[in-house]
Amino acid sequence: MAKISQVYGELTFNKKIMKEKLSKEVYAKLIETIDEGTPLDSEIAADVAHAMKEWAIENGATHFSHWFQPQRGGTAEKHDAFITYGDGGEIVERFSASQLIQSEPDASSFPSGGIRSTFEARGYTAWDPTSPAFLLESEDSKTLIIPSVFLSWTGEVLDLKTPLLRSQRALNEIVIKLQRLLGNRTSKRVSIRGPGTGIFPFCQRPCRNKARS
Repeated sequence: MAKISQVYGELTFNKKIMKEKLSKEVYAKLIETIDEGTPLDSEIAADVAHAMKEWAIENGATHFSHWFQPQRGGTAEKHDAFITYGDGGEIVERFSASQLIQSEPDASSFPSGGIRSTFEARGYTAWDPTSPAFLLESEDSKTLIIPSVFLSWTGEVLDLKTPLLRSQRALNEIVIKLQRLLGNRTSKRVSIRGPGTGIFPFCQRPCRNKARS
């Protein structure tokens, strides 16, 4: 019987898989985006998309989906196959950088708050690298799930995740300022939420004070 440590997260495109599938340079840039919140380098997007697709197919996936949490509650997905056509009309399996970074689901069924007319009902999902992609099993198929945010064509927030990400960033900035006033040196704080405990920001190295704030 396999150990829990061997199977835990086995369907997740985690840092261990990224390190195996990506070059050192691409891996370092992607980790910087994930850990430090820096903008994704467009030059590495194609390599990341290819590695993610190869890993997904190796594990039995046939489709991919941008997965998001619209304001109406619950979750939403738009599924697409990896299949496309080659130059000679043959079928090939491909997953481009643009398909990874952004998608355009039908936004007409989501609340708009009166910011656009129905015929302008366009929304865009964008990959959120801070949440790892994973495989969703459904009966005899698997789908590569890409955690995403959901915005209108005018940039208005249409999902529940974007406000959370913005709140985390704001909390991070304030706590860093406080820690520096107290004499601690740190570049990032991580907010951890647990049942009944509230939200506790923890410092990442270097940081002399490891106590909860």
